[in-house]
Amino acid sequence: MSDFICIGHRGARGHEPENTLRSVRKGFELGAQGVEIDVWLVQGELLVIHDRTLQRTTNGRGVVTRKSLAELRQLDAGQGEKIPTLREVFEASLGKGFVNVELKGPDTAEPVLRLIDEFVNRHGARREDFLLSSFRRSELRKAAHREVRIGLLYSRPTPLYYLTARRLGVWSVHPAVGAVSRRFVEDAHRRGFKVIPYTANADTQILRLKDLGVDGLFSDFPDRVRALCSEG
Repeated sequence: MSDFICIGHRGARGHEPENTLRSVRKGFELGAQGVEIDVWLVQGELLVIHDRTLQRTTNGRGVVTRKSLAELRQLDAGQGEKIPTLREVFEASLGKGFVNVELKGPDTAEPVLRLIDEFVNRHGARREDFLLSSFRRSELRKAAHREVRIGLLYSRPTPLYYLTARRLGVWSVHPAVGAVSRRFVEDAHRRGFKVIPYTANADTQILRLKDLGVDGLFSDFPDRVRALCSEG
């Protein structure tokens, strides 16, 4: 793989049940340098699931944060997989690549930062093994300038997108694929930000973004990115 950054979206969502340990492992097996997962805080535990509700990705129903931890851990998240904790994802990813933690729920930044500190100080992880991202600017502000890389998510960047990015000291900006132009990529690079759009799955999308000069992308199919963007 070249320096082009491939992040497996929710692990390898195109191949395995999203946001499960099975999907995380598959993402790395397929050549992703990093995997992206989503977290909510439930009874003091960081759980890895995307939606606010359970029914799309598990055999449960209702709002994630209104369930007990015990109830949530009994659910099937696909092919017999459980909803993992963030600790379990970090353990499964050690030595394989980095983890992009998207802060989906409120009050997630501080416990994620504490867990990162633990893995760096006690388990041999490096600071660059982690990337925090979110649409929740309030959560990212808690992580700003805390020795962790930050990625700022945008559905569509405004002309003044860089003001928030600069205040937060972000490492990367993550626009939706449809909002990416060569002008935006060049502007972000001039300002010192990496550009990693989400989520590119079609070959034509992947090749277009590569041609625009992005630094990497999120994909449900890391194997496609590897095949299309490898050196040579």
